[in-house]
Amino acid sequence: MAAARDDVGADAFVGALLPLADEEQRAKYQRFFPGDDSFVGVRMAAVFGLAKEFLAMPVDQLEVLLDHDVHEVRVGACSIMGKAATHKRVTEQRHEELYDLYVRRHDRIDTWDLVDLVAYQVAGSWLLDRRRDPLYALAGSDFWPERRTAVVATAAFLRRGEVADTFAISGLLFEDREPLVLKGAGWMLRFAGDVDPRALRVFLRRHAPAMPRAMLRAAIEKLPRGERTAYLARHPAI
Repeated sequence: MAAARDDVGADAFVGALLPLADEEQRAKYQRFFPGDDSFVGVRMAAVFGLAKEFLAMPVDQLEVLLDHDVHEVRVGACSIMGKAATHKRVTEQRHEELYDLYVRRHDRIDTWDLVDLVAYQVAGSWLLDRRRDPLYALAGSDFWPERRTAVVATAAFLRRGEVADTFAISGLLFEDREPLVLKGAGWMLRFAGDVDPRALRVFLRRHAPAMPRAMLRAAIEKLPRGERTAYLARHPAI
């Protein structure tokens, strides 16, 4: 593990990150995120490696990173938050501060990659032994990244063998129009199937015809070909 730094402020992180930018890598990001000019071209492995050195960054400095214009800087903020929240020595106070920051500044966690990087590590893990109402509230948000958080955060519960919230929140998203939300729900349903295959099949038998096709396709990806074909055949043509 990388050694911690003496200076764990936002300026120190940005100062260490930006010199790692590479124009060739930037061009690759633009192919994955067309129209997004906020990337400078730092490889994700380098961002994540640097984040390990800044796990003690105070919340106010993490917020500075979230407000930065460069996407990889915001990736760094999310990586620090996720790693710090799931660290074996994290205190309850530190975890709560990270969760509060995540919820309060979700306006800056506004792309699928940022949500996926930190939703279950910060939000899901905080709610493991608490009421899960905040996720159900997020499922009804007008802001699609919050809706993706609602379902992706349940990965923390799935890792503990709990599938109920994944199914329940996915059901709330059947009318969603955002493909990135639907695919996120399908991804979590597929994960739920890894944990409890029977429960996934019960859910699919009941709901497959009503599920958005993008969600259904992602949810059944690991099932045998014959089952996939049968579920898709039951789905209304679009």
